Amino acid sequence: MSIVADRSAEAGNRRVAELGLVGVAVCFGFTFTMIQDAIRDIPPWTFIAFRFLLAAAVLLVPYGARLRRLPAAGWRAGLVLGLLLTAGYAFQTIGLGHTTVSNAGFITGLYVVLTPILAWLILRQAISAWVWGCIVLAAFGLFLLSGFGGAWHPLGDALTMLCSLAFAAHIIATDRVIRRFPVGPLVTVQLGVVGIVALGASAITGDLTPPANADVWWAIVFTAVVASAIAYFIQSYAQRRTSPVRASLILATEPAFAGVFGFWLAGDRPTPLGWTGAALMLLAVLLAEAQSLFKTPRTRQNSRDREVVPQDRP
Repeated sequence: MSIVADRSAEAGNRRVAELGLVGVAVCFGFTFTMIQDAIRDIPPWTFIAFRFLLAAAVLLVPYGARLRRLPAAGWRAGLVLGLLLTAGYAFQTIGLGHTTVSNAGFITGLYVVLTPILAWLILRQAISAWVWGCIVLAAFGLFLLSGFGGAWHPLGDALTMLCSLAFAAHIIATDRVIRRFPVGPLVTVQLGVVGIVALGASAITGDLTPPANADVWWAIVFTAVVASAIAYFIQSYAQRRTSPVRASLILATEPAFAGVFGFWLAGDRPTPLGWTGAALMLLAVLLAEAQSLFKTPRTRQNSRDREVVPQDRP
């Protein structure tokens, strides 16, 4: 009975964690319009610097003491994660200046395709034929959105694709270290790295000037506290309880929310093929989730074990 109870509790914790990831996706999707408006009045590197330095400062309040006890290996892990996040947000924020909110949101969702591929290539993680089918479906939906319908923005969309690669690598790297170190201090380090690198870049380019617009400050505060400090804590916590493949598929709902908020707040009008592509990406996520509903608890646990544990580990 205890084994059954433990597995039921683990399944419950996983569901709560994955619901948290859905909330993170909603938050990330909402910020696309907000960031695009903000970088009209403040250079991208400066926005990133203020956002992530503030996010790290917020987390220092509850985790400052534990941060001092983080081992050197934890600091190195946070540095790597921070550099991957820096690359992702730099490409994303600069790309937003050269494309639409909807395109940026959906192309960022390319990490739903790249994460399982990287997990297969780097971590030697097994991926079922069903999940591969969902990945292909999501990729086709992305193809419809990103150019087939004539809505291609070469520079901005190319930069956003590099952003999605960096985010996929961040999910994989998080999976490798999140069970070895405490979540709060690890997230604090990586967010601080992003802020420091961005601060240096904005100083080098001569763009380090505080924003004068109150709306920009609101965007900085919201993205720092909600979409950085809280969201990345939830994502890291959730990745202790689910696989990187499932995490990437759930977070792939982010582009859908970006498209909805872009349509609602920014007046973006995706083409019919673009909406079709969006629907196919969401369908891929739902199909991947639906598979687990038809598994027995034992089959689901065995499947998760094959998915999470690299084949080359003892």
